[in-house]
Amino acid sequence: MRLPVWKVFKAVLMSLGALSLLAGVLFVLANFYVLGRTLGLIEAEPQQCVSEPVGIVFGTSHWTRSGDRNPHFEGRMDAASRLIQLGLVDHLLISGDNSTRYYNEPVTMWRDLRGRDVRDEDMTLDYAGFSTFDTLSRARDVFGVERALLITQDWHLPRALFIGKALGLEVRGCAAPEHVVSGLWRLKLREWVARVATLGDLYVWGREPHFLGPLEPLDIMPREQDRLLLPPGMFSVSGAPSGDDTARESEPDSPSSNSR
Repeated sequence: MRLPVWKVFKAVLMSLGALSLLAGVLFVLANFYVLGRTLGLIEAEPQQCVSEPVGIVFGTSHWTRSGDRNPHFEGRMDAASRLIQLGLVDHLLISGDNSTRYYNEPVTMWRDLRGRDVRDEDMTLDYAGFSTFDTLSRARDVFGVERALLITQDWHLPRALFIGKALGLEVRGCAAPEHVVSGLWRLKLREWVARVATLGDLYVWGREPHFLGPLEPLDIMPREQDRLLLPPGMFSVSGAPSGDDTARESEPDSPSSNSR
């Protein structure tokens, strides 16, 4: 006996509703899982952050679509420079998108930080940080980073910390100053979606970074107060003399960009 059409339609609607409810619950649980695993690893003010040899600065555009200076960029640069000046970080790994010759986040950040009196020798540029995952994978596999302070906004830090911990890094987060701007809710909503995607990247489809390359360990220079303790001419942690006053760069790449 054939079921009436309306009963079939009702059963389909109920099934779709149940699946939607289940998806919504899993979406929320995945976010709380990421947030819970990184709880207590984030400090709200640079002066409260723990001291680490390396600070990883995540790239973002210098300008907004309306042509104004990006407050998220400003906040990250402010936090990074203050950490250097407070002596809480010895070296900055500046990682961002350089997918075309006309768009170069790392160089833009480097120039801004130079204007904030950060020394060239205290910065290394990574041109293949096309996503949070790529930045942290390359920090470990290309630049030999084992522990670091992650520098970005507080809504981005849980995902960044979760990825770093999953990759075996010892990481803590230092929140960059946040400004109330229009459209911030969209970024935070997108971050909720990105956290769920991150679980898939790490545990389901086994995401790999776009580009790696040979090992390029960071040459971390000592702070000014530590230089007096070193023999003349010995200015790096490894003991190699310093003779280059320009920021060291990663191997150049020319890949396409992807979602961050």
